[in-house]
Amino acid sequence: MNNWFEGKVKYVKVDDKGKGKAITETYLVDALTFAEAEERIGKEVAPFMMGDFSIMGLKKAGVNEIFPSETGDRWYKCKVYFISIDEVKATEKKVASTILVLASNIKEAYENLEKALSDTMSDYEVSAISETPILDIFPYSVDEDEPAETVKEDNSIAEEEEEQPEELPYNPEEE
Repeated sequence: MNNWFEGKVKYVKVDDKGKGKAITETYLVDALTFAEAEERIGKEVAPFMMGDFSIMGLKKAGVNEIFPSETGDRWYKCKVYFISIDEVKATEKKVASTILVLASNIKEAYENLEKALSDTMSDYEVSAISETPILDIFPYSVDEDEPAETVKEDNSIAEEEEEQPEELPYNPEEE
């Protein structure tokens, strides 16, 4: 399960006339902790920033699912209620879910959402779609510098083991 954090990055952008203007941009990152989220946002945006920047705000995003698209350029927040029926009480239960969809406009966001949810067995109701200020999303990925985990045949995870030095047999006569 993903743990999404929304971070705001503030920096000074120089326009064509040479004037500096303070800009704040919003990014979404998948991380385990606030510290990791701050570090990852910094690493992701640093190559695109000229000069100093600071991460002004960091909060849990409350996003349940993300549906990217090949054609979209803006992220839309969709509020979806999944409907289940309690057969014992004969009542309808609605469970709210926040889904981000990449699209060019609200109509396309709705179409992409419908396409992504077409395989679901649950009934659902889309209650709201709104554009977000999020410029980019950084999902979690394994660093190439860290040892990779491998999955054994029994589905257990084994980390790559470091090579151990060869042990020499104990010889009591050497003492």
